[in-house]
Amino acid sequence: MIDDMLRTPSAVRDAERHTAHNYHPLPVVISSAEGSWLTDVDGRRYLDCLAGYSALNFGHRHPKLIEAAHAQLDRLTLTSRAFIHDQFADFCRELAALCGKDLVLPMNTGAEAVETGIKVARKWGYQVKGVTPGQANIVVAEGNFHGRTTTIVSFSTDEDARADFGPYTPGFTVVPYGDLAALTAAIDENTVAVLLEPIQGEQGVVVPPEGYLPGVRQVCTDRNVLFIADEIQSGLGRTGATFACEHEGVVPDMYLLGKALGGGIVPVSAVAANADVLGVLKPGQHGSTFGGNPLACAVATEVVRLLATGEFQRRSAELGERLHAGLRGLVGKGLVAVRGRGLWAGLDIDPALMTGREACERLMERGVLAKDTHGSTIRLAPPLVITEEEIDHAVAQLAAVLAG
Repeated sequence: MIDDMLRTPSAVRDAERHTAHNYHPLPVVISSAEGSWLTDVDGRRYLDCLAGYSALNFGHRHPKLIEAAHAQLDRLTLTSRAFIHDQFADFCRELAALCGKDLVLPMNTGAEAVETGIKVARKWGYQVKGVTPGQANIVVAEGNFHGRTTTIVSFSTDEDARADFGPYTPGFTVVPYGDLAALTAAIDENTVAVLLEPIQGEQGVVVPPEGYLPGVRQVCTDRNVLFIADEIQSGLGRTGATFACEHEGVVPDMYLLGKALGGGIVPVSAVAANADVLGVLKPGQHGSTFGGNPLACAVATEVVRLLATGEFQRRSAELGERLHAGLRGLVGKGLVAVRGRGLWAGLDIDPALMTGREACERLMERGVLAKDTHGSTIRLAPPLVITEEEIDHAVAQLAAVLAG
């Protein structure tokens, strides 16, 4: 009788009835949120330990971001890039400064940023490096997740993402992640870029071996190849630094950014690089109607200003130590391994106990939301506004799930 009074079951059925089933969401229907907490249609609260795959680094409805959005909604929301609007220059200048680069090219989604990076690298290769026309290649890593467009899935090693979407786009060489020798051997005279995630998110928050990223940086410099860092999930404070590359003192030639850049309010992505790279683009060669729109710029500029204080990077580093210490205490008690950096963790559950999906369903029942990937692995990426008490609560709920 109580179940008959709940709104969630019918809301789940309604959501499934008229949508393509390209996702397998947990059976929870969210109606409101604040900070690190979500509330469903039946009034039940959940601790958000996914943060929209890092799109909500600053939590739900951060007051400064909401204020910036409201103010811009009352003034101007879209012009297209046919005209310049009064929010554009501030966003591009301040994001370029945060990245230590000359130029920024705003887009909307992470996949668009990756596609932009690929196009720019190829054009740079032909016009600057002198690569044989039509022969540019880019070295990528196994286990990558850069998006789901037809070009990007062409070099995915995840069959769920790739199968039955061919014919595939040529021009990519896949090597094992973390294997510097294999990466070096794959570079030839027509290689224009190496495209990597400094930490692989979808693969299960996989951190490369120490020295790998500096090695990639050096070989790219030595061989006149662009190093493109996909920091769409790992960047903007998630790992305890502005960019995950910073942990090893590495500066790529190009940053690909997204997710948290929109503050969990609007989709915003960007490519940041110096003028000798991004300057190869000329009018008409690339663009987006909504890329760099006034609403997006107003919100994203405030995001950049939040990051410029360093507060969120420090929170992620300090609270990340607490999170990882708690999780390491569960290794041998249901967890096989824990990986990650800052407020980002991949947890391998003993497959004899349960799958990652089952673990997430049981966590949901205990009021914590997380996401599974690749069988028995789950990922935790709480908002950077989470508190020590909330971290301890999440770890305690996971311990209870593992204990059965």
